[in-house]
Amino acid sequence: MGRGRQKAKATKQAREIKYYTPDTDLTALERELAKTRGDRESSSRSARPDTDERSRGFDPYEDKYGR
Repeated sequence: MGRGRQKAKATKQAREIKYYTPDTDLTALERELAKTRGDRESSSRSARPDTDERSRGFDPYEDKYGR
């Protein structure tokens, strides 16, 4: 008889976990996404070659096909 109760309890817990939807703090998510976008922009700017390298004719961002 004990197994029936145990299985019912496990099934109930599994359903609670499966269908659990926590409240989402959208403003916190928006701040976090804005922070990560800002990090990407600043890191991509620092990756550009210096003007010395470009003046020597090396520019990795140069459009090779003239578009």
